[in-house]
Amino acid sequence: MSSHLSADHPAAQPPGHGSVEALISQARRLRGDVDAVRRDSQEGAADARGRWQRALYDLALNQLTDLDAHLAQLRDGPTPAPRPNSLLSRVGSAEWNLLTDEAEWSGELFHILGRAPGSVPLSLDELPSLVLAEDRPKLTAMVTDCLVDARPIDGEFRVAHPDGAVRTVHMMGEPVLDTDGSTASMWAVLRDVSELRRSQRVVSETRDSLRHPPPPPWHGLLRFPEAGRPGLDLAAAHLPSAAGPRSRYGGWYDACPLGVDGDTLLTVGDFETPGTEAHDPAVFVGALRGLALAGTRPGRLRSGLAALLEDTALPPVRGAVYCGYRPGTRTLTWADASGAVPLLFRGGTGRGLSGQAEATLEAGDLLLLHTGALEPAAVRHLLSLAPRLAGAGPAQDVVRIVTHELGDFPSRQDACVLVARVTP
Repeated sequence: MSSHLSADHPAAQPPGHGSVEALISQARRLRGDVDAVRRDSQEGAADARGRWQRALYDLALNQLTDLDAHLAQLRDGPTPAPRPNSLLSRVGSAEWNLLTDEAEWSGELFHILGRAPGSVPLSLDELPSLVLAEDRPKLTAMVTDCLVDARPIDGEFRVAHPDGAVRTVHMMGEPVLDTDGSTASMWAVLRDVSELRRSQRVVSETRDSLRHPPPPPWHGLLRFPEAGRPGLDLAAAHLPSAAGPRSRYGGWYDACPLGVDGDTLLTVGDFETPGTEAHDPAVFVGALRGLALAGTRPGRLRSGLAALLEDTALPPVRGAVYCGYRPGTRTLTWADASGAVPLLFRGGTGRGLSGQAEATLEAGDLLLLHTGALEPAAVRHLLSLAPRLAGAGPAQDVVRIVTHELGDFPSRQDACVLVARVTP
Protein backbone atom coordinates (compact mmCIF):
# COMPACT_ATOMS: atom_id res chain seq x y z
CA MET A 1 0.00 0.00 0.00
CA SER A 2 1.15 3.46 -0.83
CA SER A 3 2.33 5.49 2.13
CA HIS A 4 1.36 9.12 2.68
CA LEU A 5 4.87 9.91 3.91
CA SER A 6 7.73 10.99 1.67
CA ALA A 7 11.29 12.26 1.92
CA ASP A 8 9.97 15.80 1.51
CA HIS A 9 7.45 15.32 4.32
CA PRO A 10 9.03 13.15 7.02
CA ALA A 11 6.92 11.83 9.86
CA ALA A 12 6.65 14.14 12.84
CA GLN A 13 8.49 12.86 15.86
CA PRO A 14 6.21 11.78 18.70
CA PRO A 15 6.36 13.91 21.83
CA GLY A 16 8.54 12.74 24.64
CA HIS A 17 7.09 10.67 27.45
CA GLY A 18 7.59 13.48 29.93
CA SER A 19 5.79 16.02 27.73
CA VAL A 20 2.71 13.83 27.44
CA GLU A 21 2.71 13.16 31.19
CA ALA A 22 2.77 16.90 31.80
CA LEU A 23 -0.19 17.41 29.48
CA ILE A 24 -2.11 14.61 31.20
CA SER A 25 -1.48 16.18 34.60
CA GLN A 26 -2.67 19.58 33.34
CA ALA A 27 -5.82 18.08 31.81
CA ARG A 28 -6.67 16.24 35.04
CA ARG A 29 -6.12 19.35 37.17
CA LEU A 30 -8.36 21.35 34.86
CA ARG A 31 -11.06 18.67 35.02
CA GLY A 32 -10.91 18.71 38.82
CA ASP A 33 -11.20 22.52 38.86
CA VAL A 34 -14.21 22.47 36.50
CA ASP A 35 -15.90 19.77 38.58
CA ALA A 36 -15.39 21.80 41.76
CA VAL A 37 -16.84 24.96 40.18
CA ARG A 38 -19.78 22.94 38.89
CA ARG A 39 -20.63 21.64 42.35
CA ASP A 40 -20.33 25.08 43.94
CA SER A 41 -22.49 26.83 41.35
CA GLN A 42 -25.34 24.34 41.11
CA GLU A 43 -26.67 24.28 44.64
CA GLY A 44 -30.40 24.97 44.38
CA ALA A 45 -30.28 25.78 40.64
CA ALA A 46 -33.40 24.03 39.33
CA ASP A 47 -34.63 26.59 36.80
CA ALA A 48 -33.93 26.81 33.06
CA ARG A 49 -30.64 28.64 33.62
CA GLY A 50 -29.57 25.94 36.09
CA ARG A 51 -30.32 23.17 33.59
CA TRP A 52 -28.38 25.02 30.89
CA GLN A 53 -25.38 25.45 33.20
CA ARG A 54 -25.45 21.76 34.19
CA ALA A 55 -25.55 20.72 30.53
CA LEU A 56 -22.55 22.93 29.73
CA TYR A 57 -20.56 21.66 32.71
CA ASP A 58 -21.35 18.04 31.82
CA LEU A 59 -20.27 18.61 28.23
CA ALA A 60 -17.02 20.26 29.31
CA LEU A 61 -16.24 17.51 31.83
CA ASN A 62 -16.88 14.76 29.29
CA GLN A 63 -14.61 16.44 26.77
CA LEU A 64 -11.85 16.86 29.36
CA THR A 65 -12.19 13.19 30.31
CA ASP A 66 -11.84 12.24 26.65
CA LEU A 67 -8.81 14.52 26.32
CA ASP A 68 -7.24 12.63 29.23
CA ALA A 69 -7.98 9.31 27.48
CA HIS A 70 -6.50 10.48 24.17
CA LEU A 71 -3.35 11.73 25.85
CA ALA A 72 -3.02 8.42 27.70
CA GLN A 73 -3.36 6.63 24.36
CA LEU A 74 -0.52 8.75 23.00
CA ARG A 75 1.58 7.67 25.98
CA ASP A 76 0.60 4.00 26.13
CA GLY A 77 -0.27 3.16 22.52
CA PRO A 78 -3.57 1.91 21.03
CA THR A 79 -6.18 0.42 23.37
CA PRO A 80 -8.26 -2.61 22.34
CA ALA A 81 -11.64 -1.06 23.12
CA PRO A 82 -13.09 2.42 23.72
CA ARG A 83 -13.73 3.64 27.23
CA PRO A 84 -17.46 3.19 28.14
CA ASN A 85 -19.65 6.32 28.03
CA SER A 86 -16.96 8.30 26.23
CA LEU A 87 -17.96 11.10 23.90
CA LEU A 88 -14.94 11.06 21.63
CA SER A 89 -12.85 7.98 22.38
CA ARG A 90 -14.29 5.96 19.51
CA VAL A 91 -11.76 6.90 16.85
CA GLY A 92 -10.82 4.81 13.82
CA SER A 93 -8.69 5.32 10.76
CA ALA A 94 -8.65 4.08 7.18
CA GLU A 95 -6.66 4.35 3.98
CA TRP A 96 -8.01 3.61 0.51
CA ASN A 97 -5.45 2.83 -2.21
CA LEU A 98 -6.70 4.07 -5.57
CA LEU A 99 -4.03 2.16 -7.53
CA THR A 100 -4.79 -1.30 -6.13
CA ASP A 101 -8.38 -0.66 -4.98
CA GLU A 102 -7.42 -2.00 -1.56
CA ALA A 103 -8.71 -0.64 1.72
CA GLU A 104 -7.16 -0.83 5.17
CA TRP A 105 -9.26 -0.12 8.30
CA SER A 106 -8.26 0.04 11.93
CA GLY A 107 -10.06 -2.34 14.28
CA GLU A 108 -12.09 0.46 15.86
CA LEU A 109 -13.45 1.65 12.52
CA PHE A 110 -15.37 -1.62 12.09
CA HIS A 111 -17.23 -0.87 15.35
CA ILE A 112 -17.85 2.76 14.43
CA LEU A 113 -19.41 1.87 11.08
CA GLY A 114 -21.31 -1.17 12.37
CA ARG A 115 -19.27 -3.78 10.50
CA ALA A 116 -18.28 -7.16 11.91
CA PRO A 117 -14.63 -7.25 13.06
CA GLY A 118 -12.48 -9.11 10.59
CA SER A 119 -14.83 -8.55 7.64
CA VAL A 120 -13.53 -7.14 4.37
CA PRO A 121 -13.09 -3.34 4.55
CA LEU A 122 -15.36 -1.51 2.14
CA SER A 123 -13.98 0.41 -0.81
CA LEU A 124 -14.76 4.10 -1.30
CA ASP A 125 -17.46 3.12 -3.83
CA GLU A 126 -19.06 0.78 -1.27
CA LEU A 127 -18.80 3.09 1.73
CA PRO A 128 -22.02 5.07 0.99
CA SER A 129 -24.04 1.85 1.41
CA LEU A 130 -23.61 2.24 5.18
CA VAL A 131 -24.75 5.87 5.19
CA LEU A 132 -28.33 7.15 5.54
CA ALA A 133 -29.78 7.97 2.13
CA GLU A 134 -30.16 11.69 2.85
CA ASP A 135 -26.47 11.97 3.85
CA ARG A 136 -25.00 10.05 0.91
CA PRO A 137 -24.75 13.07 -1.44
CA LYS A 138 -22.77 14.91 1.25
CA LEU A 139 -20.31 12.04 1.66
CA THR A 140 -19.95 11.59 -2.11
CA ALA A 141 -19.25 15.30 -2.56
CA MET A 142 -16.60 15.33 0.18
CA VAL A 143 -14.79 12.28 -1.23
CA THR A 144 -14.96 13.61 -4.80
CA ASP A 145 -13.55 17.01 -3.77
CA CYS A 146 -10.75 15.25 -1.94
CA LEU A 147 -9.78 12.91 -4.79
CA VAL A 148 -10.28 15.33 -7.70
CA ASP A 149 -9.39 18.72 -6.23
CA ALA A 150 -7.15 17.56 -3.34
CA ARG A 151 -9.39 19.27 -0.78
CA PRO A 152 -9.23 18.03 2.83
CA ILE A 153 -12.33 16.26 4.14
CA ASP A 154 -13.98 17.65 7.25
CA GLY A 155 -17.64 16.76 7.64
CA GLU A 156 -20.24 14.55 9.28
CA PHE A 157 -22.72 11.92 8.16
CA ARG A 158 -24.93 9.32 9.80
CA VAL A 159 -24.54 5.56 9.51
CA ALA A 160 -27.12 2.86 10.19
CA HIS A 161 -25.93 -0.16 12.19
CA PRO A 162 -27.41 -3.63 11.63
CA ASP A 163 -29.34 -3.38 14.93
CA GLY A 164 -31.09 -0.23 13.69
CA ALA A 165 -29.01 2.23 15.73
CA VAL A 166 -28.07 5.44 13.92
CA ARG A 167 -24.68 6.95 14.75
CA THR A 168 -23.18 10.30 13.78
CA VAL A 169 -19.65 10.05 12.37
CA HIS A 170 -17.18 12.90 11.92
CA MET A 171 -14.69 12.28 9.13
CA MET A 172 -11.43 14.13 8.54
CA GLY A 173 -9.24 13.09 5.63
CA GLU A 174 -6.74 14.15 3.01
CA PRO A 175 -5.39 12.89 -0.30
CA VAL A 176 -2.08 11.02 -0.36
CA LEU A 177 -0.04 12.10 -3.37
CA ASP A 178 2.43 10.10 -5.45
CA THR A 179 5.83 11.48 -6.42
CA ASP A 180 4.33 12.91 -9.62
CA GLY A 181 1.66 14.81 -7.62
CA SER A 182 -1.28 12.60 -8.56
CA THR A 183 -3.62 11.17 -5.91
CA ALA A 184 -2.57 7.65 -5.00
CA SER A 185 -4.74 7.05 -1.96
CA MET A 186 -6.97 8.74 0.59
CA TRP A 187 -6.35 8.66 4.33
CA ALA A 188 -9.00 9.50 6.94
CA VAL A 189 -9.74 9.53 10.65
CA LEU A 190 -13.35 8.84 11.65
CA ARG A 191 -14.91 9.50 15.03
CA ASP A 192 -18.23 8.44 16.52
CA VAL A 193 -19.53 11.78 17.83
CA SER A 194 -23.13 10.71 18.53
CA GLU A 195 -22.95 11.33 22.28
CA LEU A 196 -21.09 14.60 21.79
CA ARG A 197 -23.78 15.90 19.42
CA ARG A 198 -26.48 14.73 21.82
CA SER A 199 -24.85 16.66 24.67
CA GLN A 200 -24.53 19.72 22.48
CA ARG A 201 -28.23 19.50 21.61
CA VAL A 202 -29.07 19.43 25.32
CA VAL A 203 -27.02 22.60 25.79
CA SER A 204 -28.71 24.24 22.82
CA GLU A 205 -32.21 23.25 23.88
CA THR A 206 -31.77 24.40 27.46
CA ARG A 207 -30.24 27.67 26.21
CA ASP A 208 -33.23 28.20 23.92
CA SER A 209 -35.65 27.46 26.75
CA LEU A 210 -33.81 30.06 28.81
CA ARG A 211 -34.02 32.67 26.05
CA HIS A 212 -37.59 31.78 25.02
CA PRO A 213 -39.47 30.49 28.08
CA PRO A 214 -42.80 28.75 27.46
CA PRO A 215 -45.91 30.96 27.55
CA PRO A 216 -47.78 31.25 30.86
CA PRO A 217 -50.88 29.07 31.38
CA TRP A 218 -53.14 31.94 30.27
CA HIS A 219 -51.96 33.16 26.91
CA GLY A 220 -53.43 34.78 23.83
CA LEU A 221 -53.59 33.52 20.28
CA LEU A 222 -53.02 36.91 18.69
CA ARG A 223 -51.52 40.22 19.77
CA PHE A 224 -53.03 43.65 19.50
CA PRO A 225 -50.91 46.79 18.97
CA GLU A 226 -50.24 48.48 22.28
CA ALA A 227 -52.17 51.54 21.19
CA GLY A 228 -55.28 49.45 20.40
CA ARG A 229 -57.85 50.95 18.05
CA PRO A 230 -59.14 54.56 18.10
CA GLY A 231 -61.52 54.98 21.05
CA LEU A 232 -60.80 51.52 22.48
CA ASP A 233 -58.33 50.01 24.94
CA LEU A 234 -58.13 46.33 23.97
CA ALA A 235 -56.89 43.13 25.58
CA ALA A 236 -57.72 39.46 25.09
CA ALA A 237 -56.80 35.98 26.26
CA HIS A 238 -57.28 32.31 25.54
CA LEU A 239 -58.58 30.25 28.47
CA PRO A 240 -57.43 26.62 28.08
CA SER A 241 -59.64 23.74 29.10
CA ALA A 242 -59.64 22.79 32.78
CA ALA A 243 -59.06 19.19 31.67
CA GLY A 244 -55.68 20.01 30.12
CA PRO A 245 -54.72 20.39 26.44
CA ARG A 246 -57.64 21.11 24.15
CA SER A 247 -59.23 18.00 22.72
CA ARG A 248 -62.35 19.11 20.88
CA TYR A 249 -62.79 22.86 20.74
CA GLY A 250 -60.56 25.75 19.72
CA GLY A 251 -61.07 29.47 19.56
CA TRP A 252 -59.92 32.80 18.22
CA TYR A 253 -60.24 36.52 18.83
CA ASP A 254 -59.38 39.53 16.71
CA ALA A 255 -59.68 43.30 16.33
CA CYS A 256 -59.63 44.38 12.70
CA PRO A 257 -59.63 47.99 11.40
CA LEU A 258 -62.36 48.56 8.81
CA GLY A 259 -61.50 51.98 7.43
CA VAL A 260 -59.78 55.32 7.83
CA ASP A 261 -62.49 56.54 10.25
CA GLY A 262 -61.37 54.11 12.93
CA ASP A 263 -64.24 51.64 12.56
CA THR A 264 -63.25 48.31 14.08
CA LEU A 265 -64.47 44.73 13.86
CA LEU A 266 -64.25 42.94 17.20
CA THR A 267 -64.80 39.20 17.08
CA VAL A 268 -64.36 36.16 19.29
CA GLY A 269 -65.45 32.63 18.52
CA ASP A 270 -64.80 28.94 18.76
CA PHE A 271 -65.17 26.12 16.28
CA GLU A 272 -65.80 22.44 16.57
CA THR A 273 -62.96 20.16 15.48
CA PRO A 274 -63.39 16.44 14.83
CA GLY A 275 -61.60 14.18 17.30
CA THR A 276 -58.29 15.62 18.44
CA GLU A 277 -57.44 17.41 15.20
CA ALA A 278 -56.22 20.96 15.68
CA HIS A 279 -56.75 23.90 13.37
CA ASP A 280 -54.95 27.21 13.14
CA PRO A 281 -57.18 30.09 14.38
CA ALA A 282 -55.38 32.36 11.92
CA VAL A 283 -57.33 30.69 9.09
CA PHE A 284 -60.63 31.90 10.54
CA VAL A 285 -59.23 35.32 11.40
CA GLY A 286 -58.05 35.73 7.81
CA ALA A 287 -61.45 34.72 6.44
CA LEU A 288 -63.26 37.13 8.77
CA ARG A 289 -60.97 40.02 7.91
CA GLY A 290 -61.41 39.38 4.21
CA LEU A 291 -65.20 39.45 4.51
CA ALA A 292 -65.18 42.55 6.73
CA LEU A 293 -62.82 44.50 4.48
CA ALA A 294 -65.01 43.56 1.52
CA GLY A 295 -67.92 45.36 3.21
CA THR A 296 -69.73 42.53 4.99
CA ARG A 297 -71.38 43.95 8.11
CA PRO A 298 -71.49 42.10 11.47
CA GLY A 299 -75.06 40.88 10.94
CA ARG A 300 -74.05 38.96 7.82
CA LEU A 301 -70.63 37.70 8.85
CA ARG A 302 -71.99 34.44 10.26
CA SER A 303 -73.66 33.36 7.02
CA GLY A 304 -70.81 34.74 4.91
CA LEU A 305 -68.22 32.79 6.88
CA ALA A 306 -70.29 29.58 6.66
CA ALA A 307 -70.53 29.92 2.87
CA LEU A 308 -66.82 30.66 2.58
CA LEU A 309 -65.84 27.58 4.59
CA GLU A 310 -68.47 25.28 3.10
CA ASP A 311 -66.20 23.77 0.48
CA THR A 312 -63.12 23.48 2.68
CA ALA A 313 -61.92 20.81 5.08
CA LEU A 314 -62.19 23.26 7.99
CA PRO A 315 -64.74 22.64 10.76
CA PRO A 316 -67.85 24.81 11.19
CA VAL A 317 -68.03 27.65 13.70
CA ARG A 318 -69.55 26.51 16.98
CA GLY A 319 -70.23 29.86 18.62
CA ALA A 320 -69.11 33.42 17.97
CA VAL A 321 -69.99 37.08 18.37
CA TYR A 322 -69.24 39.71 15.71
CA CYS A 323 -69.21 43.38 16.74
CA GLY A 324 -68.69 46.56 14.75
CA TYR A 325 -67.64 49.69 16.62
CA ARG A 326 -67.72 53.25 15.24
CA PRO A 327 -65.68 55.57 17.52
CA GLY A 328 -67.13 58.80 16.05
CA THR A 329 -70.60 58.02 17.45
CA ARG A 330 -69.54 55.29 19.94
CA THR A 331 -72.01 53.00 18.22
CA LEU A 332 -71.75 49.24 18.74
CA THR A 333 -73.53 46.82 16.42
CA TRP A 334 -73.30 43.06 16.74
CA ALA A 335 -74.59 39.65 15.82
CA ASP A 336 -74.07 36.52 17.87
CA ALA A 337 -74.25 32.78 17.39
CA SER A 338 -75.14 30.23 20.07
CA GLY A 339 -75.94 32.80 22.74
CA ALA A 340 -72.45 34.29 23.10
CA VAL A 341 -73.87 37.79 23.69
CA PRO A 342 -71.60 40.72 24.62
CA LEU A 343 -71.47 41.76 28.29
CA LEU A 344 -71.59 45.48 29.11
CA PHE A 345 -70.28 46.86 32.41
CA ARG A 346 -71.23 50.43 33.31
CA GLY A 347 -71.46 52.28 36.61
CA GLY A 348 -70.65 49.23 38.70
CA THR A 349 -73.28 46.97 37.10
CA GLY A 350 -73.12 44.43 34.32
CA ARG A 351 -75.64 42.97 31.88
CA GLY A 352 -75.81 40.89 28.74
CA LEU A 353 -76.84 42.73 25.56
CA SER A 354 -79.32 40.04 24.54
CA GLY A 355 -82.31 41.10 22.48
CA GLN A 356 -80.42 44.05 20.99
CA ALA A 357 -78.43 44.56 17.82
CA GLU A 358 -77.12 48.08 18.47
CA ALA A 359 -76.15 50.21 21.46
CA THR A 360 -74.48 53.53 22.16
CA LEU A 361 -71.55 53.25 24.51
CA GLU A 362 -70.14 55.83 26.90
CA ALA A 363 -66.61 56.75 27.91
CA GLY A 364 -65.46 54.32 30.59
CA ASP A 365 -67.81 51.53 29.51
CA LEU A 366 -66.33 48.05 29.56
CA LEU A 367 -67.33 45.56 26.88
CA LEU A 368 -66.52 41.85 27.37
CA LEU A 369 -66.90 39.43 24.47
CA HIS A 370 -66.63 35.70 25.01
CA THR A 371 -66.99 32.49 23.05
CA GLY A 372 -69.92 30.13 23.36
CA ALA A 373 -67.75 27.62 25.25
CA LEU A 374 -67.97 29.83 28.36
CA GLU A 375 -70.57 28.12 30.54
CA PRO A 376 -73.60 30.06 31.88
CA ALA A 377 -72.36 29.80 35.48
CA ALA A 378 -69.09 31.44 34.45
CA VAL A 379 -70.97 34.26 32.69
CA ARG A 380 -73.09 34.87 35.79
CA HIS A 381 -69.95 34.94 37.90
CA LEU A 382 -68.43 37.58 35.64
CA LEU A 383 -71.54 39.74 35.90
CA SER A 384 -71.35 39.50 39.69
CA LEU A 385 -67.87 41.01 39.48
CA ALA A 386 -69.20 44.18 37.83
CA PRO A 387 -68.02 46.69 40.49
CA ARG A 388 -64.52 45.19 40.46
CA LEU A 389 -64.24 44.96 36.68
CA ALA A 390 -65.65 48.42 36.03
CA GLY A 391 -63.06 49.99 38.33
CA ALA A 392 -60.14 47.82 37.27
CA GLY A 393 -58.57 50.36 34.94
CA PRO A 394 -56.83 49.27 31.70
CA ALA A 395 -58.25 46.41 29.66
CA GLN A 396 -55.20 44.26 30.39
CA ASP A 397 -55.93 44.43 34.13
CA VAL A 398 -59.51 43.32 33.47
CA VAL A 399 -58.28 40.31 31.48
CA ARG A 400 -56.01 39.28 34.35
CA ILE A 401 -58.97 39.37 36.75
CA VAL A 402 -61.21 37.42 34.37
CA THR A 403 -58.68 34.67 33.69
CA HIS A 404 -57.94 34.32 37.39
CA GLU A 405 -61.61 34.15 38.38
CA LEU A 406 -62.53 31.64 35.69
CA GLY A 407 -59.61 29.39 36.57
CA ASP A 408 -61.66 27.81 39.39
CA PHE A 409 -64.37 26.37 37.12
CA PRO A 410 -63.58 22.62 36.90
CA SER A 411 -65.75 21.99 33.82
CA ARG A 412 -64.34 24.89 31.81
CA GLN A 413 -63.82 24.19 28.11
CA ASP A 414 -61.46 26.08 25.83
CA ALA A 415 -62.72 29.63 25.55
CA CYS A 416 -61.59 33.11 24.51
CA VAL A 417 -62.40 36.52 25.97
CA LEU A 418 -61.84 39.97 24.53
CA VAL A 419 -62.12 43.14 26.63
CA ALA A 420 -62.64 46.62 25.18
CA ARG A 421 -62.60 49.72 27.38
CA VAL A 422 -64.16 52.81 25.75
CA THR A 423 -61.70 55.69 26.05
CA PRO A 424 -62.57 59.41 26.12
